[in-house]
Amino acid sequence: MTGASSYSAMVDSTFWFILVASVIMLAGVTGAMVWFMVRYRRSRNPEPAQIEGNVTLEAIWTILPTVLVLVMFYYGWAGFKVMRDTPDGAFPVTVRAQMWSWSFIYPDGRVLPELVVPVGKPVKLKMESADVIHSFFVPAFRLKEDCMPGRENEAWFQADRTGEFTVLCAEYCGDQHSAMLTKVQVIPREEFDEMMGSGWDRPTGRDLLAVKGCVTCHSLDGSKLIGPSFKGIWGKTETVVTDGQERQITVDEEYIRRSIVEPAADLVKGYQNLMPPQGALVDSTDIENVIEFLKELD
Repeated sequence: MTGASSYSAMVDSTFWFILVASVIMLAGVTGAMVWFMVRYRRSRNPEPAQIEGNVTLEAIWTILPTVLVLVMFYYGWAGFKVMRDTPDGAFPVTVRAQMWSWSFIYPDGRVLPELVVPVGKPVKLKMESADVIHSFFVPAFRLKEDCMPGRENEAWFQADRTGEFTVLCAEYCGDQHSAMLTKVQVIPREEFDEMMGSGWDRPTGRDLLAVKGCVTCHSLDGSKLIGPSFKGIWGKTETVVTDGQERQITVDEEYIRRSIVEPAADLVKGYQNLMPPQGALVDSTDIENVIEFLKELD
């Protein structure tokens, strides 16, 4: 895959150097082993002989691998330093990972389900997780950084060409790990400046369900996923497990609010307790927008 970031060529060259050097070493060791097997096979040497050490040979197989490892270390360290030193003036974006979706928070407060960045400008990423360890991986940028709960990581990149590039999670994070996909959209600077300069509306209930990853586990069409479907849920009678006891509830505003903030409090019978609390990820206005949307989803 052709690289699309400012340091992808450096990462690729380091990778190919290590790969080629390893193949050469493997071929050399394997060739020497085969030669010794043939040259000193029993039919040619029926009487074993004591072989003393060879200072020259021992020096070669000590010095050459040492030099090779040091060269590998130098290229690896040089590349790592570039990838860790964020350029001044980089555009900041917060990457928030949660089971099983990505959301991208911009300085003006807008939250997008895809990362939109300008071409040719450094972008600084603040990585965080709402639940378990995830790994933000953009193969085309040669970028992979962990998002860990309770700890902030940082990464940066500069896209060299416009286009759409796949983002996936490279750390197994649960049942829907493989579905934790999104995109980086790299657009011209003028278009990006126009987007950031324009006003933005608070996301609707439907938008929030997509941005927060709710639709990964809860369908909108009635199909069964990890969690109950949202279709026709408003006013529905559900059997839930509360403090280990089954009871009947009617889906109303109070139930939805509690299910968002404390999803394990009233667990719908037949489903596992997999949803992390969302209280820190949404505010009261977001919850109201979700409720209004669910009221209309027949």
